[in-house]
Amino acid sequence: MNFVGQSYGFSLEPAAAPCDNLQGNIPGKSAEYAPLPIFAAKKRVDYLAQHIESLIFTAEQPILLSEIQSSLEEAFGLKFLEGELEETIFALKARYAEEAYAFEIVEISGGYQFMTKAAYHASVGAYLKQTMHRRLSRAALETLSIVAYKQPISKGEMERIRGVNCDYALHKLLEKELVSIVGRSDGPGRPLLYGTGQKFMDYFGLKSIKDLPQLKEFKDPENAIGETEG
Repeated sequence: MNFVGQSYGFSLEPAAAPCDNLQGNIPGKSAEYAPLPIFAAKKRVDYLAQHIESLIFTAEQPILLSEIQSSLEEAFGLKFLEGELEETIFALKARYAEEAYAFEIVEISGGYQFMTKAAYHASVGAYLKQTMHRRLSRAALETLSIVAYKQPISKGEMERIRGVNCDYALHKLLEKELVSIVGRSDGPGRPLLYGTGQKFMDYFGLKSIKDLPQLKEFKDPENAIGETEG
């Protein structure tokens, strides 16, 4: 097989003759070689780390290793072992762990996602406060508290705790990405389950969900979101 590097990707062409050259896209050199073992696939794809990096960056939710694997296999028509992909991701995590980067790759919910480092949560939280034009209503704030402390939780469970309908409050929380859908319950009807969203941790400046403040602290004006809603 022959890999021909292009600015936007790669194309596959049959090899004219087998050889041991793994140099790939070096000008003036042939890239023809016999089929390689699966574990050597990363040698056949230039910038494998960058392709994986782009997938993690593009994904709105934590991307599973299996999703990375299937995307690469479809894109290049090659087989990739989970081990070699994990090795490449480990190298990417080490790179972004350096102080030069304000974000990192974290393993969360069984997948991988770019997240702002804890040291920068305060500035990100300030930005989120400025961009959220209206503060949450009391109903929405109560619903958010329930989600934060009881997640994963269904809308029916929220309404049983609050004693009122949560449709509007939940819609507002989803809209502001403070709450997200995290799965489905195994109970009757398999209702949707909700958890804290992508912006929740940044907004409250938390390193982990274990750092949640006591419920009484939600009355603190510093935890308000934007302007008061009338």
